[in-house]
Amino acid sequence: MALAATALGCSGGGGAKFANVKAGEMPAGESWPGVYFNPVYGYLHMIEQGGNIVGRWKRTDGSHWGDLSGTAEGNVLHFTWNEHRIGGVGPSAESKGTGVFVYTMGEKFGELAGQYALADSDQVGEWHCIKQSGLKPDLDSINGKGTDNMGVTPDQWK
Repeated sequence: MALAATALGCSGGGGAKFANVKAGEMPAGESWPGVYFNPVYGYLHMIEQGGNIVGRWKRTDGSHWGDLSGTAEGNVLHFTWNEHRIGGVGPSAESKGTGVFVYTMGEKFGELAGQYALADSDQVGEWHCIKQSGLKPDLDSINGKGTDNMGVTPDQWK
């Protein structure tokens, strides 16, 4: 799904990258908590915690895992994120930045139309996810300890 320029505009550097995003109403019957899928970033588990939306993901290739935290206003979530390279050591083992998701309603399921940027960068990437039906978010299942996105360790596959 491509983002229209009016949905997610970009400006300047730093925290202003996503300043042109305007909040709208959350689609009827929808909420932020859930499990979302992206073919590169894998399953993103999101919950409400202490007035914020927090989440964790693990890439489908198992190379990185990350966490995000932010505040939602209607159908817009502005967040900060950290991503950790599994097995990585030193400064290159962690990336961080900011991002924004706009919650929209797809043909059947909720969708996140998103953009993100590394800290101190003006380059913006896209991160689109589709909400998964019947999956309950479990942040503890994603921790960088060699489990897959759903909390199953490979030695449990017999």
